[in-house]
Amino acid sequence: MAAILAQRMAAKIEGDFVVFLIGMRLNRPWKVASWGPIFAAMPRMLAELAEHPELGLLHARNHFGLRNAMVVQYWRSFEHLADYAADRTKAHLPAWKAFNQKIGSNGDVGIWHETYLVKAGAYETLYNNMPRFGLALAGEAVPATGRMASAKGRLGRPTAD
Repeated sequence: MAAILAQRMAAKIEGDFVVFLIGMRLNRPWKVASWGPIFAAMPRMLAELAEHPELGLLHARNHFGLRNAMVVQYWRSFEHLADYAADRTKAHLPAWKAFNQKIGSNGDVGIWHETYLVKAGAYETLYNNMPRFGLALAGEAVPATGRMASAKGRLGRPTAD
């Protein structure tokens, strides 16, 4: 079990990065033959990315709901993400092609993604009584003291003294 950091912490990451949210929704949960292969594809991709950090994935965390699954991913750059998605030798492109051939727009399974390009210093985080989490796992966890004690300070904005 990850150690709880019993203090206010913030995340720090050098340079620009990408937050990529990707998920699926079971529109027809009884159609396991439709959503099962899609559900199984993501763990293969994440394992491949974990084995090859040079591909640019910094951290990923899965979230599951009743009809929904989502992965929050942190990438070193958009170029890393786009290169991985288009690489014919990696797990993503064959899974994407299989989805389009088998499911396409038949309504059985919804898929989605959102991509956010984050400029250096254009983010702020706070964690208290938490293990390292989210961006603090993609980068590093630092004490939220001094300039890092407030949201304005973490964003480099003037604070009232």
